[in-house]
Amino acid sequence: MTTPTIVIDTREPERTAWTFGDTPTVRKALVSADYSILGLENEVGIERKELGDAISSLIGANRERFFRELERLSRFKRALVIVESDAGEIFAHRYRSRVSPACIFASFASAYARWNIPTVFAGTKAQAQAIAKIHLLKLAKYHLPPLEVAS
Repeated sequence: MTTPTIVIDTREPERTAWTFGDTPTVRKALVSADYSILGLENEVGIERKELGDAISSLIGANRERFFRELERLSRFKRALVIVESDAGEIFAHRYRSRVSPACIFASFASAYARWNIPTVFAGTKAQAQAIAKIHLLKLAKYHLPPLEVAS
């Protein structure tokens, strides 16, 4: 079986984009999501957030833009937000905004309740990359049509 190719959105900065070891990748403009699977770009997607980006995406003017992105992702068969931080960082209020941790978690809960898009707090960047890779490869396995065997 061929290993699926992970698509990295062209807007993801190369210096900070996730890497996936020996799994093939291609950079391609995605309408929604930061990462997907080649051939499933409109069916599966992962939205990546660093902690500061996650917080700023949930407050002020950025909130509407982020929620529009989640609205688009809700049309996918599977979508996920992965935050490069653990929940403890939010509970400890280790971010710059004055918005309370409860409000931050309530906003992520709203995304799940409204659009069925869960958020995973992955810890470190390395852990986030590993979780994303596992999710994308499993999504490819269960969402790609089976290969036809030539007779």
